[in-house]
Amino acid sequence: MTSLSSFSARGIDGADVDLSEYAGQVVLVVNTASQCGFTPQYQGLQGLYDDFASRGFTVLGFPCDQFAHQEPGDEGEIASFCERNFGVSFPLFAKIDVNGPETHPVFDWLKGEKKGLLGGRINWNFTKFLVGRDGAVLRRYSPKTTPESIRDDVEAALAAPAGGTP
Repeated sequence: MTSLSSFSARGIDGADVDLSEYAGQVVLVVNTASQCGFTPQYQGLQGLYDDFASRGFTVLGFPCDQFAHQEPGDEGEIASFCERNFGVSFPLFAKIDVNGPETHPVFDWLKGEKKGLLGGRINWNFTKFLVGRDGAVLRRYSPKTTPESIRDDVEAALAAPAGGTP
């Protein structure tokens, strides 16, 4: 079975990150952008991370510039923006594509596991995927879904036994 742990990605600092580092955790994977109407969701994502990290939860932010050029900066600028404006301390990764021929493999997998209302494509910044402790995708959320509104789903995933569905 393919799971989140099967993948790796380049961190915002340029270092390769094996996503098996997050095995056994509940993970919220999000494609992000710094100049989007949904950018204030960084605050809610950080809130979830602050509230649940000690229980085995993390957020993985993947900046993407495929939607109206809303993530124009380089990795250093992105990291600085997120830290300065939202106090982001959850893991951020290098800019990636989430659609098209250069789609990062983790997003190919996520989209295949949970298609959206309009099919498998990511339609905008701040699409979110909740991944259970077993590395399987539990839910997909639209960009309009706020981090605060999925708090109960995160709680349920944290309470579920490994391999169980909340």
